[in-house]
Amino acid sequence: MPGFEIFGDEERKQVNDVLETGVLFRYGFDGARKGHWKARTFEAELARRVGVEYAHLCASGTAALSTAMAACGVGAGDEVIVPPFTFVATIEAVLMAGAVPVFADIDETLCLSPEGLAAVLTPATRAVVPVHMCGAMARIDEIKSICDQKGLTLLEDACQSLGASYKGKALGSFGRAGCFSFDPVKTITCGEGGAMVTNDREVYVAADAYGDHGHDHIGNDRGAEDHLIIGANYRISELNAAVGVAQLAKLDWILDVQRRNKAAIKSAMEAIPGIGFRQLPDSDGDSATFLSFFMPDLNGARQAVKALAEAGVDGCFHWYDNNWHYIRKWDHFQKMRVAARLPVQTLANCPDYSTLAMPGSDAIMQRAISMQIKLGWTPEQLDQRIQATVTALKTIL
Repeated sequence: MPGFEIFGDEERKQVNDVLETGVLFRYGFDGARKGHWKARTFEAELARRVGVEYAHLCASGTAALSTAMAACGVGAGDEVIVPPFTFVATIEAVLMAGAVPVFADIDETLCLSPEGLAAVLTPATRAVVPVHMCGAMARIDEIKSICDQKGLTLLEDACQSLGASYKGKALGSFGRAGCFSFDPVKTITCGEGGAMVTNDREVYVAADAYGDHGHDHIGNDRGAEDHLIIGANYRISELNAAVGVAQLAKLDWILDVQRRNKAAIKSAMEAIPGIGFRQLPDSDGDSATFLSFFMPDLNGARQAVKALAEAGVDGCFHWYDNNWHYIRKWDHFQKMRVAARLPVQTLANCPDYSTLAMPGSDAIMQRAISMQIKLGWTPEQLDQRIQATVTALKTIL
């Protein structure tokens, strides 16, 4: 995803504002910072952009997920339904909460399916974490309906989908909380950073305290603040937030370029027999960070990735064989290789993940390839990429 492609004078100015004050910490030092509050500014602009009341910045998307779970009351022994196709951080956040990841199948949206979710509900289910993968949405209205009917916490992982929406409503704003990531390869970047968003005042207050050792952030004397709850240190720095302020202002331009580039490539690929495309519940809301398509079978997908690479078409990911984004290759998780025993390992309802089988999701992921959409292609480079893509795929279909 494109954040790292577009550093410019805007980012340098925002960072220099911070360096010139010498205040790199997001809290306190009110006079010395000369009116520069980069984290606060980013939070306000992000909340406005997503259409929610509150945004809380964190050190990473993983920290945002952990903060959101704590703030929503998800903890020891709770079962949390997750998809098998996600970055492993989603699962790590559940484990760090002391909760139990329960895997449900995806569909051709490449996201958690409502049918898969319904099939694994138990009396211990507390929360559902749909992951809006590769820039586009799950069937979030149907998932929300199930959560509302069952009284479950809906916590959206939109770390890969900033700027995407469903029927005009931003992804991340459907549940009790939503999370975003701003690491180097997200739609916009802070270098490292993340955010939790919510319309729930209680969730926001808990998140704001939890990410800073429980501080209540009342008044302007940090040493005199009270402690609301036991927390952690998931704070973002002003330097990272400063980069995000500049990048967030470029989001509309990023989305426009991505959508035009993706549409051009997809239009050419639609003429190739044997290729299918990811289901998009709302194509207008796709952020277009990836063009995801399906080959007829596993062998065809592997041949396609090889042929595309040989043709110079970079950034094509066959997630079934990827080490970090699909459960098939999470050997460390399946065997619970840990530095120290996790709370989940003491629970009676902890599954044996080494025996977990997901043939329905496998059948989809075996065929799926996602092509990165870049911002920096010139018209000539885009035309060359289209021709190389079409030629490479036609050789194996």
